[in-house]
Amino acid sequence: MDLFAQNQGSNSSLFAKAQRFGKSFMLPIAVLPAAGILLGIGGALSNPNSVKAYPFLDIGWLQNVFTIMAAAGNVVFANLAILFAIGIAVGLARSDKGTAGLSAALALLVMNSTINAMLKITGTLAKDNLAGVGQGMALGIQTLETGVFGGVAVGIMTYLLHARFNKIELPQFLGFFGGSRFVPIVTSFSAIFLGVAMFVIWPHFQQLIFGMGGLVESTGYIGTLIYGFVLRMLGPFGLHHIFYLPFWTTALGGAEVIQGQLVEGTQRIFFAQLGDPNTTQYYIGISRFMSGRFITMMFGLLGACLAMYHTAKPEKKKLVGGLLLSAGLTSFLTGITEPIEFSFLFVAPMLYVLHAFFDGCAFMLAHILQITVGQTFSGGCIDLILFGILQGADKTNWIYIPMVGIPWFFLYYFSFKYLILKFDFKTLGREDEDEVVEAADIQKVAGHKDAERTELIINGLGGRANIVELDCCATRLRVTVKDGSKVSERMLKESGCRGVLQSGTGVQVIYGPQVTVIKNELEEVLSF
Repeated sequence: MDLFAQNQGSNSSLFAKAQRFGKSFMLPIAVLPAAGILLGIGGALSNPNSVKAYPFLDIGWLQNVFTIMAAAGNVVFANLAILFAIGIAVGLARSDKGTAGLSAALALLVMNSTINAMLKITGTLAKDNLAGVGQGMALGIQTLETGVFGGVAVGIMTYLLHARFNKIELPQFLGFFGGSRFVPIVTSFSAIFLGVAMFVIWPHFQQLIFGMGGLVESTGYIGTLIYGFVLRMLGPFGLHHIFYLPFWTTALGGAEVIQGQLVEGTQRIFFAQLGDPNTTQYYIGISRFMSGRFITMMFGLLGACLAMYHTAKPEKKKLVGGLLLSAGLTSFLTGITEPIEFSFLFVAPMLYVLHAFFDGCAFMLAHILQITVGQTFSGGCIDLILFGILQGADKTNWIYIPMVGIPWFFLYYFSFKYLILKFDFKTLGREDEDEVVEAADIQKVAGHKDAERTELIINGLGGRANIVELDCCATRLRVTVKDGSKVSERMLKESGCRGVLQSGTGVQVIYGPQVTVIKNELEEVLSF
């Protein structure tokens, strides 16, 4: 029994740590949609082919605006390493986050400068064809192309050093350099050793990554299906960012030489090609690791919404219809699916597994049809317009998305409707009358006054003294508490959440896109 309890505690601790690590990715990810929109509009409308096709765009000042927009968006994707280094350090640090961010930026500069020095010392600094030998430019420094992996390594190292030394007390004559001021010093020295280690290890690791990418490539369509299935199954745990980001931002998702520069990662390749007027067809990896989302988020889940509406009790259809319409529009326009998924995840896990399988099949079909519509962070109509329709069907094959999506809508509708009725799943509007929390409680998110909702959430999390750490991602609060047994799911649902996921001291409370407002309200009250 003790061993079982020990394993349970270990799993809870692992979940809490994984939750914090996944949360730390959200800060750099949050800037990508805005950068993607700038690059998407600017790159598409300043492209010579677009200007030729639409002569009314050929206006000097207008083209200057589009060029500036494209440049502003492109610089973000060209510097993802420093964004992730700072974002992870700030996201993981429990306090004094500004020092952690500054130290991470400094450490990345030192690491790349050390690698540059090692390349010079060993005579391996390339003078041309940088991409061919795995080198590139980072922050104005010629270095090994470590990409986002380098930024992640620096971010984690900075966090560990910050946690260890941000309260250090030095002898009195060195007291000025104690505490927070010691962190950038020790981080810079440590970055020298990290740079030497990266110089020795990274070329071998690069070969390993290329080999893993080859393995994914060799599995063909089945590998794409598995990718989509695993990605969707990780969604409820909030760990999907950890899974897909290596494919999107590192050589695991492929590598291409674009305008003489080696670009690694599916998303980085897409945005590099977006700004390249010579691109005639977008990278095929986009169809494997991105484009399937549009089929599910814009069409499939809408069929699930209609199925849940049609199977709801007659007296509850009006309420359920409003909720599902809002959730469906959110999914269709922005690709945020949690409001729909968490309406059936806990009451009918079988439906979620089926949904994950259908999503994997959608990725596989996108691969088969070579749909190469890229995205910033999700697969909604906004991204489809920017990165599909505006880019042209010849480059993206975007026209296949509605052609597959409409049948996908009916696939979800009939399969969900059949299973809900067959197994009497208690989806929205089908709850028993004596249940404590009904679907109507979900609507309270709009009905509660801000102060009332905030107090409900705090009490639901076990009170102010029980809350250790508070943050959020796109749709959910991510909370660390002292005592998990004090968390009240009933109270949290009364505050209007769509679902609660808890493992030990790690708690995720799903509210939907308005979660950022809720988090800010909580921080004001808790003085975080």
